[in-house]
Amino acid sequence: MAVKPNQTTILLILRIFQSLFAVLVLALSSFVAHWYNTTTVVSSPSQINFLIFIAIFSILSVTSLVILPRVFSNRAVANPYILLGIEIKNVLFWFAGWVALAVFLSRLLFCRGSVCHAAQADVAFAAMAWICWAGSAGIAAVGVFKGVKKSSGNNVEVPSGGVKPEAVEKEAV
Repeated sequence: MAVKPNQTTILLILRIFQSLFAVLVLALSSFVAHWYNTTTVVSSPSQINFLIFIAIFSILSVTSLVILPRVFSNRAVANPYILLGIEIKNVLFWFAGWVALAVFLSRLLFCRGSVCHAAQADVAFAAMAWICWAGSAGIAAVGVFKGVKKSSGNNVEVPSGGVKPEAVEKEAV
């Protein structure tokens, strides 16, 4: 019998990959920025600096998307529309970041050495991060726009895909 993964498991896996890709992009972008700032007379390209910002923003976003719904489940801080806005913002940022760096690299007259390979890997990992964020934003959008469904037992409304804390406690006992 095959086990079907539920929405929470899929989102957790996506969050792990989002964090992993953000750390990889942060490391690669920092290496490229350091190379530009120490070996050339020009500062690091804005595309690289933007990817550094996106990676930090993404790490903060993953942290908030994991913690806010669990800590502030009944407050406006964990509003599904706010959380969806964070997801969509990450999708747009990652798309803009990897496309901008890919265009920048394609227009270079020469690209060789470890810094070039790091920048190319940066594009690949940023594109994979974008795919992960697009997937989680799609899941979040379906959950938000699908509406609110009634939970079984009593008439407390729970957002789609959500679990009432009381239900988890009852099942554990």
